[in-house]
Amino acid sequence: MAEAKPTSGRVTLRDVADVVGVTPAAVSMALRGSSRIGKETTERIRAAARELGYVTNSAGRALRAQRSGSIALVVPNTSQHVFGHSYFMHLLVGVSEVGDSRGAPVIISTSVVAEHGINAYERILRSQVADGAIVASAAAQDRDLESLVASGLPVVLIGRSVTLPDAVWVGVDDEAGGELAARHMIEQHGARRIVHVSGPLDHQSAIDRLEGCRRASAAAGLPEPRVIQGDFSEASGVAAGRTLLADGLDGADAIVAANDEMAYGLMRELGAAGVSVPDDLGLIGYDDFGLARVTTPGISTIRVPAELIGRRAASELFGLLDGREPAHRHVLLPVELIARGSCGCPTPAQHD
Repeated sequence: MAEAKPTSGRVTLRDVADVVGVTPAAVSMALRGSSRIGKETTERIRAAARELGYVTNSAGRALRAQRSGSIALVVPNTSQHVFGHSYFMHLLVGVSEVGDSRGAPVIISTSVVAEHGINAYERILRSQVADGAIVASAAAQDRDLESLVASGLPVVLIGRSVTLPDAVWVGVDDEAGGELAARHMIEQHGARRIVHVSGPLDHQSAIDRLEGCRRASAAAGLPEPRVIQGDFSEASGVAAGRTLLADGLDGADAIVAANDEMAYGLMRELGAAGVSVPDDLGLIGYDDFGLARVTTPGISTIRVPAELIGRRAASELFGLLDGREPAHRHVLLPVELIARGSCGCPTPAQHD
């Protein structure tokens, strides 16, 4: 039934899961005797674990048995990336508000290497310095995250997860947000050729924002948006602007950017080349963390309530730590369109 034991290294939950054909989270629950896993599946999982020689990771159990009084905000990226983005600062404010109300310090764990989040996860799991973790900005197919969720440590994810259906997560409706942005450009400003500058498409938020943009274009009978992939940085917005300029704008009359930093980079690069936003083409971003309000013109955007997300995620985590089953394992918060000058809407000064 089970495959041969791995020739080197410790047998993991993933090894057992691959043999049985289930998720690491299901293996973890079955080995803990959870009633959510069927009897037959539980028996197969336990048999595979015995045959492979799986040894239960004690770190998660130790964390639950011996409370440290702290919680962790885990971001599987470099500290430069984390502290350079307003999103994480707003998120931290929300998490800290709830942590402070419970007398629980918030520990921030990042990774040394941007492409690999295992350091951020293992630092929290193995050091036993936090009772539970909130994980933000993980890749959609992050196997190290799967292992963290399956470890027994209470975890709440920031953002929708399609690969971890049993995980508790709090996020915004990014599909609706992407659709709202594109629909505004189509219905209010007559856009007929949209370019979408996406975030990294191994992240669910970027995937969902793109899908929403595509959905709005399809509903209006328009061609599918051209996609230029960025990484949520201002520099990638500049690069997207250069790509468009090299193609003579490719007939675009509107740009939907997956965040405000890329929108700003785009607007700056286009403006330097003599392309006016919004006179030559409209632009809308996503987030509304401050930058969009101070540019000229102001950047129209989809507002993400990052502090509220942080507060809600921390509240859900403390509920898990208190032994309460969450009323809703998946919390999807609404987004809001904020119209400013970059899309072609009147600015507040023009209303006066």
